[in-house]
Amino acid sequence: MLLDATFRCCYCGGEIETAVDPSAGRRQTYTEDCQVCCRPNVLHIVLEREGNGLVALIDAEPESDLE
Repeated sequence: MLLDATFRCCYCGGEIETAVDPSAGRRQTYTEDCQVCCRPNVLHIVLEREGNGLVALIDAEPESDLE
């Protein structure tokens, strides 16, 4: 079951909806493009228990250029 979550794009500030897969672990990091400006955000996700379910806490940061 996927969790619905949102994060704020670190480039344009848009509020972006995403889905988080709890089976990938309690702490996750991956890159997702903004649905508004198309720039890559590195998402740091922590899953925490809330009541009988889980909530995804997301911190977004810019993807660093390694060029």
